[in-house]
Amino acid sequence: MNVSSAPGQDTDPPVTVLVVDDDELTRTGLRTLLSAKPDLDVVGEATDGAEVVAAVTRLRPDVVLMDVRMPRVDGIDATRRLRTLPDPPKVVVITTFENDEYVWEVLRAGASGFIRKRAPAQQIAHAIRLVMAGDSVLFPDAVRRMAAGRPVRRDASVTAALTGRETETLRLMARGLSNQEIAARLVVSLETVKTHVGNVLAKLGVGNRTQAVVLAFEAGVADPGARSDPDQPTTPAKPG
Repeated sequence: MNVSSAPGQDTDPPVTVLVVDDDELTRTGLRTLLSAKPDLDVVGEATDGAEVVAAVTRLRPDVVLMDVRMPRVDGIDATRRLRTLPDPPKVVVITTFENDEYVWEVLRAGASGFIRKRAPAQQIAHAIRLVMAGDSVLFPDAVRRMAAGRPVRRDASVTAALTGRETETLRLMARGLSNQEIAARLVVSLETVKTHVGNVLAKLGVGNRTQAVVLAFEAGVADPGARSDPDQPTTPAKPG
């Protein structure tokens, strides 16, 4: 897999992509659109979630661009299967509706984000690059809208596992702030934020920041109604 830390730059190897969709026209269209981008390389296709693990093991893509609804194994189960692999690829869900229940479930399963099938090619390419960078949540407003319509299951164990600063970092992640923006808000270095984010993911047992944010909303740690406001001071965190 591509281990470059800054995808999209001319000096980087292209981001490799596996397209998974049961509709041949959709697969062909996505391959055509993405192949036109010099920093993206579609290395293969799969027609169902049942084929994904074998295809990933063989092709080692950086990103799996995957439909949610497929006849045999859907994108939710396929994403869960991928999360069991060593060094699994990032998953971007392609879907028709952003408020689809299936989308939320696949984010819970470990997908890094989602994009609508009818989105412009540039937006789909940007989504792939963004999840490769891994320093912000893809379409945080849409994730918050989905979270706002779901029940909250208060779970104190989530914050109990984290230090005060890590909890605040998680809440700022849920607001859609990037690592750089979190660093500015907390008045700490970018490397310190990256350490906090890494600790949050490890302690919560999740694979990416989107999955952490979904857990934060479901456990009542973060408020989906809270919006990012660069001028709004943060609540002082408890030591640690």
